[in-house]
Amino acid sequence: MQIKDIYDKYLIEEIKKVEFLARVRTHRQGKVVSFLVLNDGTTLNDVQVVYKPEVKGYSEIQNARVSSVVKVWGELVLTPDKPQPFEIQANEVALLDEAAEDYPLQKKEHSPEFLREIAHLRVRTKTFQSIFRLRSSLAYAIHKFFQEQNYVYVNAPIITGNDAEGAGEAFLVTTRTDGNHEEDFFGKKASLSVSGQLHAEAYAQAFNKIYTFGPTFRAEESNTSRHAAEFWMIEPEIAFIDLAKNLEIIENMIKFVINYVFENNKAELEFCDANLEEGLINKLTNAKDSKFVTNTYEQAIEILQKAVEQGKEFENKNIKFGMDLGSEHERYICEEVYKSPVFIINYPKDIKAFYMKLNDDNITVAASDLLVPGIGELVGGSQREDDFGKLKKRCLEMNVNINELDWYNNLRNYGYYKSAGFGLGFERLVMYITGASNIRDVISFPRTPKNLLF
Repeated sequence: MQIKDIYDKYLIEEIKKVEFLARVRTHRQGKVVSFLVLNDGTTLNDVQVVYKPEVKGYSEIQNARVSSVVKVWGELVLTPDKPQPFEIQANEVALLDEAAEDYPLQKKEHSPEFLREIAHLRVRTKTFQSIFRLRSSLAYAIHKFFQEQNYVYVNAPIITGNDAEGAGEAFLVTTRTDGNHEEDFFGKKASLSVSGQLHAEAYAQAFNKIYTFGPTFRAEESNTSRHAAEFWMIEPEIAFIDLAKNLEIIENMIKFVINYVFENNKAELEFCDANLEEGLINKLTNAKDSKFVTNTYEQAIEILQKAVEQGKEFENKNIKFGMDLGSEHERYICEEVYKSPVFIINYPKDIKAFYMKLNDDNITVAASDLLVPGIGELVGGSQREDDFGKLKKRCLEMNVNINELDWYNNLRNYGYYKSAGFGLGFERLVMYITGASNIRDVISFPRTPKNLLF
């Protein structure tokens, strides 16, 4: 059996005898009775095994260190007067593999920085088992949300010849050392994708509703708690809709995945609430049960200016129309002003990407960011520019290579009408749902500047 099976069935089935393999979390030895706390990774819950000197395998198991693998044959005994609902009274125990004495995860407090140095082992802790089981459930919930609404799952290319964001912070893909890209593998300069959006738009025009879910890469020299060089993005694209409908889809998706983990990951959420972010469950409950606020960028600037006038301390107090909002500004709006998720829409065109639809004022674009407490920006989206002439002009204004994007721009000439979509940084979603404060702790093996340990 697996430990999860025992927990799932002990109340509805009369389980007497059990047999299972697991890893030692703690081992407390006594002259009359000894205790093993075991976990096999199938559930966050541990099992306590009680064994005595007369048990078969006693002499062998006495030296079992933390993380050793053991096999247990025994009887399940209900223990309603103890913290755990039952324990296993062993009839036989076997030491299958002995962990080395220098195993680094002993029963003591370990810092996040230390645990990142042993990322191949940290997932054996309850903290990271909670985070990564929630990550797994969130990935499934994302697919479930879109699949149940007839979206087509598209795998956007990882190697690309263009930079969707126009930021120029991409990793070069090459087989050469001389920089001669014309003689390179693809016959041109190639890079790792920073976004699958442009390719997604082409597929949305064929299927109406599509989404991508895959790895993306940014060569930013950033060491903040929210940035990594390799991360995963969910990028839906929907034909024939405007910005307002786009916001509705984003809100529905966020609420769907929160409801999913509430139904399927109660133990992990409770652990994260107790150990990572106090009030996490209340925060998520508020998000799933409330209507998200919508403000224009201009209104957000007015809110921030008023806050500065009233003495609010920001690192950047120079609040003016046209500035790019910082994380401190985003979090103030959603955490202190509204205490809920907030959409900011209609940003100045000069701080947004070339493909976003120009509004009638010729100053702003039909863009949106979803800000959430604890994170700041979680989702970025927009209605796409559908006018070929305006899109071409925006490319020129922002120094985007028109020749490289000829295929993308020409979509507007072949029956485009409208399109909108968004990008959800998956790791930021995991941070929001788990309460983890650093992106390095929600990626299995994080890639950041000067860090490639595994």
